[in-house]
Amino acid sequence: MAQPKEFDPVKLICGVIYREGALYQEVRKRLEAEWGRADSESEAFAFDLTGYYEDDMGGGLLRRFLSFETLVPPESLPEAKLWANELEAMAREERGVTGRPANIDPGYLTASALVMATAKDFTHRIPLGRGIYAHLELLFTRTGVKTLEWTYPDLRREPPQAYFRAVRDIYLGQLRQRQG
Repeated sequence: MAQPKEFDPVKLICGVIYREGALYQEVRKRLEAEWGRADSESEAFAFDLTGYYEDDMGGGLLRRFLSFETLVPPESLPEAKLWANELEAMAREERGVTGRPANIDPGYLTASALVMATAKDFTHRIPLGRGIYAHLELLFTRTGVKTLEWTYPDLRREPPQAYFRAVRDIYLGQLRQRQG
């Protein structure tokens, strides 16, 4: 019988959907103040394959991803998502708007997968605690990235996948450094 063992730490990542570059920089600064130095940042990708957030956020949306230097326990994901929700609420209050100035979605990357946090339940999502679910987005294989039936449309594109492969390389290097 296999005995349970401690989970390997994971690479905390965060996706930010936004319209204003200045707001993104402010969010990035607050994320780093909470989670430590970002060791990787994607280019800005057009968030244009769905109109899901347009009513709340307007058109012309962009999405960027950050990864953070400090590895974290995977079970910390619900707390990260709840804190990100608070940061969204602060941004809304500071701007005096009713819509959503930014969508901040934390997740984590392992050697084999990209997992994002969400507060929305669905058949393929796994409850983690405190109303937060795990959403498996991508699988990493020996030959590249595998998408799933429910992978978000923008993550099916090559630029974000190339970014996550590069972050995975950073993560694997960090694991090797910890082990030896």
